[in-house]
Amino acid sequence: MAKQHVEEKQQDVNELMQVRRNKMQAFIDKGIEPFGRKYDVTHHAQELLDQFETLGEETVVRMAGRLMAVRGHGKASFTVVEDLSGKIQAYFRLDNLGEEKYGEFKLLDIGDIVGVEGTLFKTHRGEITVKVTDFSILAKSLRPLPEKFHGLKDVETRYRQRYLDLIVNPDVRQTFIARTKIIKSIRKYLDDRNFLEVETPVLSPIAGGANARPFITHHNALDIDMYLRIATELYLKRLVVGGLERVYELGRVFRNEGIDIRHNPEFTSIEIYQAYADYNELMDVTEGIVRQAALDACGSTTITYEGTEIDLSSFRRVTMNDAVLEVTGKDFSKAQTVEDARAMADEVGVPTEGKNTIGEIMYEVFDEKVESTLIQPTFVTQYPTEVSPLAKRNKENPAFTDRFEAFVYGRELANGFSELNDPIDQEQRFIDQQKARENGDDEAHMMDHDYITALEYGLPPTGGLGIGIDRLVMFLTDSPSIRDVLLFPTMKPIENQ
Repeated sequence: MAKQHVEEKQQDVNELMQVRRNKMQAFIDKGIEPFGRKYDVTHHAQELLDQFETLGEETVVRMAGRLMAVRGHGKASFTVVEDLSGKIQAYFRLDNLGEEKYGEFKLLDIGDIVGVEGTLFKTHRGEITVKVTDFSILAKSLRPLPEKFHGLKDVETRYRQRYLDLIVNPDVRQTFIARTKIIKSIRKYLDDRNFLEVETPVLSPIAGGANARPFITHHNALDIDMYLRIATELYLKRLVVGGLERVYELGRVFRNEGIDIRHNPEFTSIEIYQAYADYNELMDVTEGIVRQAALDACGSTTITYEGTEIDLSSFRRVTMNDAVLEVTGKDFSKAQTVEDARAMADEVGVPTEGKNTIGEIMYEVFDEKVESTLIQPTFVTQYPTEVSPLAKRNKENPAFTDRFEAFVYGRELANGFSELNDPIDQEQRFIDQQKARENGDDEAHMMDHDYITALEYGLPPTGGLGIGIDRLVMFLTDSPSIRDVLLFPTMKPIENQ
């Protein structure tokens, strides 16, 4: 029965498409292009609504958009025309258009893109309306909008056919307008503070800058395998070596990982590096970016995410050990041996197989038990050296690094640290990571000899920061899934397509 229903539905769609093609042909027979050309727009829908009193009823206005509703029959019809700014009612009347032009109006369908010219007036119900004196067909829609298109909810359709989602769900448009505002806000914040926006390679012979599984491709001319970048870090720090003291790059990175509501194989991040700074200053930068983005996109630093009110005006700062102690009651600073740490983890139900140092075990407990509790904005600092291969060791306790991660609603938003600028220490950490790769960890860092060479010329003390743009947009638009803030998320291909 289900298959029969699908086939009947498809047959109905095919018949409707044929009707629209017939109307397209009718336009052609009249000598009218059904897929028009340039149209001079004087106003957008919202402007017409806002400026009604100023424009008055005699001013000729021209706007363009998609026909989203038609009601009325015979010699007059009310329609709704929608553009990016919003919707406005348009009134088509035989007496105003003439018989021939009104006949062309009868060839229009919901979904068609039209340009309308006319004057404004208010209906008896007080609705501001364009009284159409002329119009043009700009694009004939050959496919009908889906049934009940005003509430299109099917996520498969929405994500696979984002253009359709944008047509029928105005709130989705607002999400991506907000995304643009957020990105502009971040760029302005950094540009105003003398950071230089730069571009580094997307293709690299080494996948460096993070612990992640890369995508591999092949360069035919050089006959070598290359990797889509998993981070921009190592190239950006090379630029700091070269004297570009404040740099950032905002763009796509790629990680060959699973897909869920928080992860997509390609995503947008920004990495920021400031010479002569440390991780404390980069926490300040993180706070400033997030606070300003919230103000620019939402008008407030207080947001609501999935029903929870979150204050983004400031971030709490706490060490990882103290955060673990608060939630679990276990103080890993008192662990004298790996077995002590393993016993603490066992007591709170965290498996430690494959974790062979106190730092690794503490991090595992943090990841399993603490991270999800960090609802209000929090900087967690002092990460174990074993899980921070590019961060500078802490002066007071070399077992830890001067690193932070920012958490909101139990999710990582940013990662930063005082950069490791000792080439000897860095080389040894690369060697340790290489051993981990040889033991089966395909996310461990690769050896990068040229980066070591760059460090040997001298990297000034530097603070570095990475922010997940998609995560930030999710928070500021109250979007539950990363797919809601990516225009074209990665999807499994439909069978036979």
